[in-house]
Amino acid sequence: MAEQHGKTLVPQIRFAGFTDPWEQRKLGELTESYSGGTPAAGESEFYGGSIPFIRSAEIAAESTELFLTEKGYESSSARMVKPGDVLYALYGATSGEVAVSRQKGAINQAILAILPRDDCDARYITAWLRKQKGYIVTTYLQGGQGNLSGVIVKNLEVFIPSLPEQQKIGFMLSHLDSLITLHQRKYDKLCVLKKSMLDKMFPKGGSLYPEIRFAGFTDPWEQRKLGELEKQDVLHLKRGIVISAADMESCPGNYPVYSSSASQNGEMGKYGKYMFNQELVTWSIDGGGSVFYRPKHKFSVTNVCGYVETSSMVDCAFLAYQMGYIHSQIHFDYTVKAHPSVIRDLYTLSWTSLTEQRRIGAFFDRLDSLITLHQRKLELLRNIKKSMLDKMFV
Repeated sequence: MAEQHGKTLVPQIRFAGFTDPWEQRKLGELTESYSGGTPAAGESEFYGGSIPFIRSAEIAAESTELFLTEKGYESSSARMVKPGDVLYALYGATSGEVAVSRQKGAINQAILAILPRDDCDARYITAWLRKQKGYIVTTYLQGGQGNLSGVIVKNLEVFIPSLPEQQKIGFMLSHLDSLITLHQRKYDKLCVLKKSMLDKMFPKGGSLYPEIRFAGFTDPWEQRKLGELEKQDVLHLKRGIVISAADMESCPGNYPVYSSSASQNGEMGKYGKYMFNQELVTWSIDGGGSVFYRPKHKFSVTNVCGYVETSSMVDCAFLAYQMGYIHSQIHFDYTVKAHPSVIRDLYTLSWTSLTEQRRIGAFFDRLDSLITLHQRKLELLRNIKKSMLDKMFV
């Protein structure tokens, strides 16, 4: 939020040493801009060449899906851009998105290339346009109708400091973006790794051996129905109790109540009573939720959740991850729902020794911890960026 100093607006937060007032200018006074075009579709001689053809969904990408020939480029109003130019999506699904180009290529008519003049920094303009996206889209694309245009963008009013201060702001926000991208990539890779390991560390297709195994384990696995394990007192499948919002209001407390909700990891509120103080595997009765592995603390489970009480013959984490994997492969009939009575015979588990179960459970626990760590770092960095965008601009 900006402060008023006489007739001059200044941001809440500034880098040390900068005290000069900011100026209000039209974006068109600070930059030059142009949009591109598209060669005629269906003309094979226009496509498949060596010129990257950048479309609005690819303004931040390092490569493009389509390439133009020299003839295709010359036949159209496509225009060239270079790394460092600001690219702004004028219409389509990405309308209002902005990025600094990472490649040399030709742009189509849905992109506005913005070239800052000597007194204007590209990264500052990019950050400012990103901060203003909500306002611009709401003002010029009401109800998703209409298109942005070069004229609209050129007439946007920008508050702008001196070039050195612009460069400081632009560099800091660009560095934040790089950190966010780094942690996003790590997070995505870990999620892909987890999915791959779930596919490979549990036998599938009736096999008694997984694709990947910890050293020292060679015995074949067994195929067991949940109902069979229940008869052997290895585990017991049950259903939660009815706990309404009124119950929680009349009996408030500190114990979390878990339901089938996907938000907040299934937590729907606090309750003064609890059912469990142990590790449990829970799942959504309606078949739409995930299987959760709960930490050791006091909590309750509602009647829309099924749960498994385990014995000393099974590792709870191993069971939870395998049930989650199986759950993701099954499409439940919502008229039948995933009641314990249904999944007793529906789930066929791959079963191994308790020692191997513990190794597998611990591996996936560690992987989940790393995924959660990067997810939290991402959230923190995004919150920092949002705060900086709010406070470092007028």
